[in-house]
Amino acid sequence: MYLADHTWPDIATADAGPVAFVPLGSTEQHGPHLPLSTDHVIAQGLARAAAERTGFVCTPPVNIGVSDHHRQFHGTMWVSPASFRDYVEDFTRNLTYHGIDRVVFVNAHGGNKQHLREVGRRLRADGTAFATPWMWDESIPELVDEVFETNGPHAGPKETSMLLHLDPETVKAEEFENARDGGLTDLGSAGHTRHGARVHYDTVENSGNGAFGDPTDASAEKGERIFEAACDELVQLGEWLADQRFEHLMPREHVGAPTGTKQ
Repeated sequence: MYLADHTWPDIATADAGPVAFVPLGSTEQHGPHLPLSTDHVIAQGLARAAAERTGFVCTPPVNIGVSDHHRQFHGTMWVSPASFRDYVEDFTRNLTYHGIDRVVFVNAHGGNKQHLREVGRRLRADGTAFATPWMWDESIPELVDEVFETNGPHAGPKETSMLLHLDPETVKAEEFENARDGGLTDLGSAGHTRHGARVHYDTVENSGNGAFGDPTDASAEKGERIFEAACDELVQLGEWLADQRFEHLMPREHVGAPTGTKQ
């Protein structure tokens, strides 16, 4: 059930269960060949498909995330980590008012990950809800490695394939070679670290056009394959959460002294 498509009486009489899928992405550069919408298109596609298959709720997407590391590229939008965390926490608490106490943050932007984890920790700490971040490509790592030679973490063939499957008219296939040649294909040569320290902060320091990986390895067929596999994982996660007793998802009680310990 996609929440925004229904009236409030529809929602009041629906039996959608205790789980909500919340799609989160970004509006940021994805090289010369993919649209700024890439991450939120992927997140929303997966969340809506999983909701249709399970009957659980899917909320409207969060389209702007923590993306300041892409700020040198035109069109990129971002919010501060603190603003992002507070906003996501607030609307997740709103969901619990309507009876939803398990939330999957269906995330397609790496810059959001650590902040979604912190939001989940906050909500669980006071017993409000169990919320967990889920990253689509991390749910199927073996398949991604099998399908692509150089999958790339950003604007590479895996994201390009997903867009070819979900929103092909926004993809510029004529720019694939330019994205590869003007970006960074070999991540091992990026110079990410010096003497054990990570010495870069912004994408442009490693990729002149913002792309990583080789999008010439992408196809709509590959996109459909990885989309369906990731969606299956998301469906199983939602169904597992629905089956759990809520108290078992909450923090455990303080550990007592081991038996036989002298006081």
